[in-house]
Amino acid sequence: MRQTLRSAAFVALLSTPCFAAEPMNGAQFEAYVEGKTLYFGQNGQAYGVEEYLEDRRVRWSFLDGQCKDGVWYEDQGMICFVYEDNPTPQCWSFFKEANGLRAIFENDPNATTLYEAQQNDEPMMCLGPEVGV
Repeated sequence: MRQTLRSAAFVALLSTPCFAAEPMNGAQFEAYVEGKTLYFGQNGQAYGVEEYLEDRRVRWSFLDGQCKDGVWYEDQGMICFVYEDNPTPQCWSFFKEANGLRAIFENDPNATTLYEAQQNDEPMMCLGPEVGV
């Protein structure tokens, strides 16, 4: 009987709303990221870095020194990014977790889930434009 009560209490606890993770809205996301540089990982590997500037401007790099400028906006509960080299919105759901952000790529939710690996206030390193001879 005691085991049954413990099991029932555990199931009830898991089904309470405090365990339901809601995606961040635009205001929550902006408050968390503005002025920061966040490094993201995927499956234990480095994935990329994004610098969050004023006025919802961003700068992204796959950690190769090549940077892309863009902007972000909220659309239907997602945070969408448009970059200078790609006008197609890249939309994500961001979740605030104990160790930082978790991001799910909503254009293909089965493809990419990123985790915040590190954050700082330093600007990203971007190489200058390539010049040829």
